[in-house]
Amino acid sequence: MSISLEDVSILLKIPVTGKVVEVENFARYTEESHSDAIKLVSKLLGVSNKEAEEEVNIDKGLTVRKYWLKSRWCPKAGSRNTTYPPVECTSRTYLLYLLSCTLFADKSGSRVFIALLKLLEDLDDVRKYAWGPGALAYLYRHLGSATRVQVSQIAGYLTLLEGWVYDHFKLGLATPNAKYMDYVQPRVCRWIQKHETVMNIDKVGSIRRTLDRLHPSEVTWDPYVNHRDNGAVHTMAFYSGTLKYMDVVEPYHPERILRQFGHVQSIPDPP
Repeated sequence: MSISLEDVSILLKIPVTGKVVEVENFARYTEESHSDAIKLVSKLLGVSNKEAEEEVNIDKGLTVRKYWLKSRWCPKAGSRNTTYPPVECTSRTYLLYLLSCTLFADKSGSRVFIALLKLLEDLDDVRKYAWGPGALAYLYRHLGSATRVQVSQIAGYLTLLEGWVYDHFKLGLATPNAKYMDYVQPRVCRWIQKHETVMNIDKVGSIRRTLDRLHPSEVTWDPYVNHRDNGAVHTMAFYSGTLKYMDVVEPYHPERILRQFGHVQSIPDPP
């Protein structure tokens, strides 16, 4: 089993078709990319070149702080700052903060990749990007990294992973949301998120043992059978190839998880 594009579309209600989520010249740190990052922050977020340079130089890379971003569109009560950037700049600041907290959350929890800002340059284009495949590629990459013995943290939109687990496995962990409105809200809202900063090691072991003992009858292979209104998402989910986010490229082969689409699983071709 695996998270598919159909899962992403139904759970989050975000686009799974459109422009690829990628930006040139920001894959790695160079003097040129560092200079471009400063100019981008200054131009698109409406701050002075000096402030942009100071913020980018704090981490000596291609990121800014989430705390700094939030202070740009949500100043503290009693703040003496009475000047605000144009509404377009404030909108970009908020969207950049939102993306860094959800679809493309990193392990630091405090930094934001400036390359994402380039995608917000034209606000009318934001809806044209395939955010779903980008988020899934990013999550795939970090799920793979998290399986390594020396890795203790994971990045990506874990709310997506959590909602997928609740929809497919009867583990008794989920708390239903009584206020959820089907077909109106993203399906992930049907569960109430659990916020546990540190999970007891015994609880982790218990969940693993429960997963190991699951029978096929305790797995909901196709939870979206009633959500395929026109078949558009269902068709897109059968795309087979690679998914891309910036410099991350991950394989996507739904022919290996056909039971999740209500089909009989055939023997897939060799990888």
